[in-house]
Amino acid sequence: MSGVSAILLAAGAGSRFGGDKLLAEFEGRPLIEHALSTLRDAPVDETVVVVGAGAGRLRQVCEPYEVRIVENPDWVEGQSTSVRAGLRAMNPGARAAVVSLADQPLVGTGAVKRLVEAFERGATVAVAVYGGKRRNPVLFAREMWPMLIKELSGDEGARAMLRHHPELVTEVPCDDVADPADIDTREDLLRLRGMREPEPGYKMEQH
Repeated sequence: MSGVSAILLAAGAGSRFGGDKLLAEFEGRPLIEHALSTLRDAPVDETVVVVGAGAGRLRQVCEPYEVRIVENPDWVEGQSTSVRAGLRAMNPGARAAVVSLADQPLVGTGAVKRLVEAFERGATVAVAVYGGKRRNPVLFAREMWPMLIKELSGDEGARAMLRHHPELVTEVPCDDVADPADIDTREDLLRLRGMREPEPGYKMEQH
């Protein structure tokens, strides 16, 4: 038991994608399943998936992973409301929460593990860094939750808090274990598929 829980944000409408992007296929399974697999194998005690209204199909995909589903009735007001909903649903014994996004299929278990390790070394806010840039996931120790809830606003998520309190932030390099590419549009999905899948007619060289 690590004392760390995970919040997976999956409440967006996918308006730029033109449909429920989290059910779109990537490498043979729905996009959200990549995030679910990452957290199932990560050193977290539980995962809370925050969904929006009418997320019946998402619930079905999540069920085999034995996660807790929390509906955020205010999801249209932005990502910040989903973070709040996830924090409110945390296990009372949780010492920290890792906040992750459901549309980043290449953020692997290694990134979450490094954040948890940073927390165990004393970090109160740990953020994954790629190429020197802060991205997701982000870990918040429980004592930081009141400040986080207070400073959350609109669709900005936790970025405002990270900017306002740099002295609290521990940056955790994750370039070698994860890729923060997110999928907002169908073009993003096609681009990522093209980067990950062999071109038609490609054959592995035999030795």
